[in-house]
Amino acid sequence: MDPGAGLKLPARGRPRLFDLDEALGHAVRVFSERGYHGTSISELGSAMGLTAGSLYKAFADKRAVFLAALEHYGRDRSAALDEALAAAGNGRDAVRAALDFYAGASHGRRGREGCLVVGTATELAALDPEISTRVVAALRRREALLAELLQRGQADGSLPATLDVKATARFLLCLLQGLRVVGKTSPTRADTEAVVDVAMAALK
Repeated sequence: MDPGAGLKLPARGRPRLFDLDEALGHAVRVFSERGYHGTSISELGSAMGLTAGSLYKAFADKRAVFLAALEHYGRDRSAALDEALAAAGNGRDAVRAALDFYAGASHGRRGREGCLVVGTATELAALDPEISTRVVAALRRREALLAELLQRGQADGSLPATLDVKATARFLLCLLQGLRVVGKTSPTRADTEAVVDVAMAALK
């Protein structure tokens, strides 16, 4: 994915007048909460700290802002997940860390905000081929990571060698994305942690 797609670069010698990553972080929040069609340019501008004129000087249109926000979201969440996995002692611990990561984002304010990838999959993937391709790629990367963690667990003996890695990775992906959907309904922290406990108990 090209994070600069639809982004209008400033003329040489002209400094950028806003922090792009910070602005896109605010755009992610608005799009996640309201969806693409439910978000107006004025709401985006307000959240990003830009006037409509400044926003259109930086981006071609609302779709360009959305694509840049989706790319930013993917990078940001992947970096945060990598950090969460770094302390895992073995494969089973790493799977638990991944589940805990998603469970932690699926309750309270962050849960109500929602997941931009999940929201995009349900709202736009069937209507926009480019966005569909990006969503599918994001989900496949997450599933591949889960499969790697499961294989790591099998290699170090913390997970059963008889575990069907492909099917289990798909099961965990569906579970994690389902957590983000249910998170919009304000479950408690205990609710999401209980789901993780059940999932880990199934990995025997």
